[in-house]
Amino acid sequence: MREGYEGTGPGAITPDGCAVELYERLPVGEEPDIIAGAVPAGAHILELGSGVGRVTRPLVERGFTVTAVDESADMLSRVRGARTICSPIEDLDLGERFDVVMLASFLVHNGDEEVRRGMLRACAEHVVEGGCVLLQREGEDYHTNVPRERVDPSGLTVRIVSVEPVGEGVHSVLAEYVFPDAVWTQRFLSRPLTKEQFESALAEAGLEVDAYLTPDGTWVRAVPKT
Repeated sequence: MREGYEGTGPGAITPDGCAVELYERLPVGEEPDIIAGAVPAGAHILELGSGVGRVTRPLVERGFTVTAVDESADMLSRVRGARTICSPIEDLDLGERFDVVMLASFLVHNGDEEVRRGMLRACAEHVVEGGCVLLQREGEDYHTNVPRERVDPSGLTVRIVSVEPVGEGVHSVLAEYVFPDAVWTQRFLSRPLTKEQFESALAEAGLEVDAYLTPDGTWVRAVPKT
């Protein structure tokens, strides 16, 4: 397990504490609708950190071509309808470019700044000229409105149990996922980013914000700087 990351619950656990069986069961939210509304129809999407394909599947069903990248072979084995590539995002070098590059799941908040730089560099290096990068940010109160919970209509309860500073601007976050028949937990490291810090990180990678796609600013469309 990667330092600062751990997970508990049934089934395989990836090095960053993600449970494969949990991600198989997580309901699809509004992400596919947000993505489809922000990019051209039929675009070829490079999905970085695809996991089991929770978002991949509905994107394919909407007519997009998806290349799914994840560092976990266990996760990728569950992906259907998409080309899959097993690789850490920050090491990716496919030698090709895509209409859309997507970095969701708050991965831009990685606790390791060098890993974050590598992820954003991969975004910039794999998007075509005139294309875009979609990113998902944490909400403004992600680290302060704690503890909190959300009950999904599917019967899942998601809890952010605790957020604790561990030094150098990084927090250790403990999340709990409760289904009627199973419980998973995940502890991971996250670096809060103000809007200014987020935009600065994009600029360092040669990207700039084109639009904040949701009222809470959590979904962002960025483009290569001209």
